[in-house]
Amino acid sequence: QVQLEESGGGLVQAGGSLRLSCTSSTNIFSTNYAAWYRQAPGRQRELVAAIRGGGTTQYADSVQGRFTISRDRAGNTVNLQMSSLTPEDTATYYCSVYYWGRDHWGKGTLVTVSS
Repeated sequence: QVQLEESGGGLVQAGGSLRLSCTSSTNIFSTNYAAWYRQAPGRQRELVAAIRGGGTTQYADSVQGRFTISRDRAGNTVNLQMSSLTPEDTATYYCSVYYWGRDHWGKGTLVTVSS
C-alpha cells in the first residue's frame, strides 16, 4: 500500500510563508509524477503544482512565482514552499502520486491564511 502523509499546514498571516511536506516510507517520488492539490470549502479541488519524474514542474497561474514544488534527494518527500500567502490560499492541501496506474492521495493538511 502507498501511504502519503502531509505536514506543515497551519495558521499564517497574509504575506507569510509556509512549507508543506508530503512523505512516503519509500522513494516513490523519485521517478513518478507527483502533485499538490488544494480544496477550499465550497470549491472544487484544483491542481496547485506538479513535478514529473524527470524534474519538470508546472504551476497553477494563481500561485506561479509564489509557490515552488521540489523533491528531496532520496525521493521520499515532495515539498511545497509557499510564500506571499493570501486569504485566497486558504484550503486543505493534498499531495498525490501516480503509481501502479492510479493516483494515491494523502489525507491533507489545512492551511489557513488570515487577513
